[in-house]
Amino acid sequence: MKTLLVTGSSGLIGSEVCTYFARLGWNIHGIDNDQRAVFFGPAGDTRWNQKRLEKTIRNFAHHELDIRNRDGVLDIVRQIKPDAIVHTAAQPSHDRAADIPFDDFDINAMGTFNLLEATRRYSAQIPFVHMSTNKVYGDAPNEISLIELDRRWDYADKEYQDGISETFRIDQSKHSLFGASKVAGDIAVQEFGQYFNMPTVCLRGGCLTGPNHTGVELHGFLSYLVKCNLEHKEYTVFGYKGKQVRDNIHSYDVARFIEEFVKAPRIAEVYNIGGGKNNTCSILEAFDLIASISGIPMNWTYRDENRIGDHICYYSDLSKMKSHYPAWNITKTLDDIFMEIYNSWIARNK
Repeated sequence: MKTLLVTGSSGLIGSEVCTYFARLGWNIHGIDNDQRAVFFGPAGDTRWNQKRLEKTIRNFAHHELDIRNRDGVLDIVRQIKPDAIVHTAAQPSHDRAADIPFDDFDINAMGTFNLLEATRRYSAQIPFVHMSTNKVYGDAPNEISLIELDRRWDYADKEYQDGISETFRIDQSKHSLFGASKVAGDIAVQEFGQYFNMPTVCLRGGCLTGPNHTGVELHGFLSYLVKCNLEHKEYTVFGYKGKQVRDNIHSYDVARFIEEFVKAPRIAEVYNIGGGKNNTCSILEAFDLIASISGIPMNWTYRDENRIGDHICYYSDLSKMKSHYPAWNITKTLDDIFMEIYNSWIARNK
């Protein structure tokens, strides 16, 4: 039986990967120390998700470990002897990073480096999957010519009609400190692949979402938006008239792609992973969609000040992923995603 090591196992993507690979018959070892509760307070606590995994996955072992603990990371990889590693642990908010810059860099950059070196010392042949972010491109996507529509922005330049590709530049743009720390981790993952010929991949996520997301205002767009609607809380829109666009991908489809990569790994690859153009929505459109499901009008306010480094319009060009792994595609539509988040909230709050 194969063994998978997952960091950030109580988070959205980490927990989905644990569940998905457990169904494939893998032994699962999860690393998590609930730093999300430290970053965002009680609303960000993920212990409920840890308990869910311990209850529902027979071959699951939880490890309370901070990835900044270099010796601890070296020891656990050596002890577990995984057949693959999926690294999803992170400080995930570009707003929060400005308040905790050392923690942000130590987790996103040094934590990733600790895991890479631990993997190399154990085995340079096992797949290493790193959840990166589209924030590595900084605010450079905002330089693309846009067209303003009634409820959203979209690309006016035909070169980007299918979205942002992996060849888009990362230099000479404002990333936020979070974006910078994720760039450092992203480049390190690529370098270990190139220099040591290791099968590594950076998945530069768009809007990653799903029913197991512990959404808060500073991170977790759709999850937090649905929560505000159902709890009759006011949602604050930051700039761009509420027409800013994101492509949304269900955590299940992320896990499906990770399976494809693990089955046929490549050296030092990079992919933009998101919902693609068909799964895009603006904030205003998201308001309309959840209100049509719940029957509750969205309560929101507008602040004419965008978040630093925030994208006006971003969606992923999935053509490279599909060409390298033709068995993979998006299976969860935007409507599916909203319904699952809605039903999950209802079930947990009966």
